Amino acid sequence: MNDMKIHRVDHIGIIVQDLSAVKAFFLDLGLELLGEMELESELADRVTGLENVRSLIAMLGVPGGGTNIELSQFLRPKDENGVQHLRSNALGIRHICFAVEDIDAIVARLREKGFEPFSDVQNYEGIYKLCYIHGPEGIILELAEKLT
Repeated sequence: MNDMKIHRVDHIGIIVQDLSAVKAFFLDLGLELLGEMELESELADRVTGLENVRSLIAMLGVPGGGTNIELSQFLRPKDENGVQHLRSNALGIRHICFAVEDIDAIVARLREKGFEPFSDVQNYEGIYKLCYIHGPEGIILELAEKLT
């Protein structure tokens, strides 16, 4: 018998190189800033499995609640690999999907700001309009507008 109980997804963590730019992108998309902090402690070292951690964190939320997005910029130690621009089929967690209204307007606005979708907005069996779009630093977003 399994006594474990998961209550909900609390947040999704995204490690970024330029916290202020990525934060501005998500705020412009419509998320709300819930809080910011600088983290530097032995506890942070133990939790992350890293040494001498110093990071900046911004917690963002969807208006009305739900799963939050935690953006973290590690000032120390730095990731030597830099930003990765992986394809949508690369192994691992690859995208975040947002349920949206007026997907066409959102995609047009993001295009104006230099963020390119993978393709035009697609109609999925008359149920959803869907689009993958490249956000900052290789982050892939899926936008989904329910039609029915």
